[in-house]
Amino acid sequence: MKFPLYLLFLPVAGFGQAVRLQTEYLTNPIGLDALHPRLSWQLSDSRPGARQSAYQLIAGTDSAEVAAGKGSVWQTGKVLSDRNRVSYAGKTLLPFTKYFWKVSVWDKDGKVLPGGSVASFETGNGNEWKGAWISDSRDVKTRPAPYFRKTFDTKKKIRSARAYIAAGGLYELFLNGEKIGNHRLDPMYTRFDRRTLYVTYDVTRQLKEGKNAVGVLLGNGWYNHQSTAVWYFHEAPWRNRPAFCLDLRVTYEDGTTETISTDKTWKTALSPIIFNSIYTAEHCDSRKELPGWNTASFDDKGWKEVIYRAAPSTHVVAQALHPIRNVEEVRTRNLTRLNDTTWVFDLGRTISGVSRFRVSGPAGSIIRLKHAERLYPDGRADMSNIDVHYRPTDDTDPFQTDIFILNGKGEQSFMPSFSYKGFQYVEVTAPRETELRPENLTGYFMHSDVPAVGTVRSSNPTLDKIWWATNNSYLSNLFGYPTDCPQREKNGWTGDAHIAVETGLYSFDGITVYEKWLGDHRDEQQPNGVLPAIIPTSGWGYEWANGPDWTSTIALIPWNLYLFYGDTQPLADNYDNLRRYVDHIADLAPDGLTSWGLGDWVPVKSKSPVELTSSVYYFVDATILARAAGILGKTADQVRYAALAEKIRQAVNAKYLNRETGMYGSGLQTELSVPLQWGLVPEELKAKVAANLAKRVEADGKAIDVGLLGTKAILNALSENGYADLAYALASRETFPSWGWWIKNGATTLYENWPIDAKSDISLNHIMFGEIGAWIYKGLGGIKPDPQHPGFRNVLLEPNFVSGLEHFEAQHEGPYGTIRSAWKRTGTAVSYDVSIPANSTATLTLRGKKRILQDGREQKPDAQGKLRLMAGTYHFTVE
Repeated sequence: MKFPLYLLFLPVAGFGQAVRLQTEYLTNPIGLDALHPRLSWQLSDSRPGARQSAYQLIAGTDSAEVAAGKGSVWQTGKVLSDRNRVSYAGKTLLPFTKYFWKVSVWDKDGKVLPGGSVASFETGNGNEWKGAWISDSRDVKTRPAPYFRKTFDTKKKIRSARAYIAAGGLYELFLNGEKIGNHRLDPMYTRFDRRTLYVTYDVTRQLKEGKNAVGVLLGNGWYNHQSTAVWYFHEAPWRNRPAFCLDLRVTYEDGTTETISTDKTWKTALSPIIFNSIYTAEHCDSRKELPGWNTASFDDKGWKEVIYRAAPSTHVVAQALHPIRNVEEVRTRNLTRLNDTTWVFDLGRTISGVSRFRVSGPAGSIIRLKHAERLYPDGRADMSNIDVHYRPTDDTDPFQTDIFILNGKGEQSFMPSFSYKGFQYVEVTAPRETELRPENLTGYFMHSDVPAVGTVRSSNPTLDKIWWATNNSYLSNLFGYPTDCPQREKNGWTGDAHIAVETGLYSFDGITVYEKWLGDHRDEQQPNGVLPAIIPTSGWGYEWANGPDWTSTIALIPWNLYLFYGDTQPLADNYDNLRRYVDHIADLAPDGLTSWGLGDWVPVKSKSPVELTSSVYYFVDATILARAAGILGKTADQVRYAALAEKIRQAVNAKYLNRETGMYGSGLQTELSVPLQWGLVPEELKAKVAANLAKRVEADGKAIDVGLLGTKAILNALSENGYADLAYALASRETFPSWGWWIKNGATTLYENWPIDAKSDISLNHIMFGEIGAWIYKGLGGIKPDPQHPGFRNVLLEPNFVSGLEHFEAQHEGPYGTIRSAWKRTGTAVSYDVSIPANSTATLTLRGKKRILQDGREQKPDAQGKLRLMAGTYHFTVE
């Protein structure tokens, strides 16, 4: 007898269900281009040993049918697998279509669990653009930002409406006077002449039957860089006056559709934003406001006709990543009046973002808002640490200084649309008669709004503040791509990014931003494999600062995404790019050693040889390439590049390793820790090299003496080789040089240089020394991904119960759920609590412990000194 499909999968008594359903790592996204989007879920089942034994995916265009277990476009049938991420493989996805999907899961006993929620995703426009690219001019020197508008009628009842908009530059979209969405700085920065992003919005609510108006405000962004700095963005090959293309697709209740597009019927005028620069600031003359410009009733007879323009590129693709938003409101903590016209607002912490200023005054009054990270002794804003690479041609574009001209019509509010800054202080210059209060200025912490997936708590307040400050710097430097600093440069420095990638992924769900940035890598790579030091770039960075110690991002970012998410797609997408890159280095360094690179940037005092550190990263690249080849089934490449990696290892060790003494080079901290961290040290010499490193740290006064590359390595090299107490002493140190020294001196973000009074390289919001954020999870909590079972399918747990710390807890939300590692001293023993999510396992290593009790019963590790744990919650007493 044949039963209806949905009856076969009715839930039986049991626990849990599939939760956290996502498509392409986003929740119910719209406007996707992916032909085979990745569908993922978690198993919510708290029973010990909980695991998924099978799954079934169904998808269709009717949510009720999918909820009932019917899939009109795809149904996998029951698949015996514990996989929790599967690429869609049903009927060809159509553009402009909303799909619903649901997953049924079977538990460890083979019983189907209660059905969970129905998720959805919506395809984009399939590159079926009807609109033309339009602008108001071709003059890159025109300063005011342009308005665009069009009115149209809808004569039938509306079922749904979507706006698809692509731009060279930045935009804000309006319908009937309402700003659409809460994104900031859309679309994300790319190499505009090679890839252009479009964004999809659900605008059903904003449309009405009858007369409507659509409005667009365009900003320069990185597309028309009018500010001048040392990186020559004002000479970018794509540079032009901002332009955009828009399709507003309306679906009526009767099933018919209509598309309102950009064409010659649109009109344009200049806006009150008289200047905007993503690099410096924004100027607004509110006397030029055009109230109601984006509404249907506005009289636009004085507006001019738009012009057609070529698209910035022929590669227009969906922006499928977490957007930039004003994520956190930061109110003024202190307000100081310096004189009759000058006030300084102090937010109490350093952020990236914007300030919103509210004030009233006579028409023509000029308000200047200068944003800075520090103050001069006299209390004025000091920008000498962040404006050093700016090369202004006149005084009309002051650095990080917004200018607002009042219209005299009561209280007004100003917040930049197309700029952001790095700051703690805002020096406000206003007319003499102005009276200000703390509530006149509010800061907004702006960044890519990636979900938090990690937390840390300990008995050491300084350590907790270091973790918090590290996260602040990480987020301050995430704007659709990872940057070095949010004020002086805003550049996608590759070295800074790969140093901080683990820090980011332990605390935040950042894969969507990294995958977009890897696309930028592919856009920027030259045919011979060379990558620039900053990505994206207008052309700067191909002949200085790049090299394997920096541009190993093409290997390290995909590899870490694989480790943290268990997803092979980033490896596959970038495999050819990594191979070309490694082959190019091989051409330059036939003997296995290379001096191409910057080396251990901004060290405390000692600089290690560039050849050593760059050759180590060359080894890392070749190793990752060999592993990726094996994972992707490229056997010949796997053999070839594994041999290359071994050749590099032997070359490095032959020149720099003294096998008798176990010393690399002259025995500097970076020279010893980098080979240990990255696996070049022969197994039989690891203990000797690690002992030499520990002795060197002790000789250096138990203080770090490393730069950027050494910072990535030293804490891990110590804690993974028997010196966790010493690693913690470095991490928690509160005197110079250390992270804690910054915290004790008021830091709320990480700095660019160890001395607080350094004369150069002293941004107060850099992420390049941010590996400590990841080490806290690894070195103290012991939470690590297993390369053999990536994505935390198996969790490596290697906690260190370090001296001087009474309790510690770390949590990480991985692809399978929440991993928790928490310990507390109880007399002479340590109480250790572990949580492993359903469908996952763990390998616990407790080095050098005499007895391990679980709920009072002694546990014996295996021959490798490990305990194998299934999903569940565990309480251990460790003696």
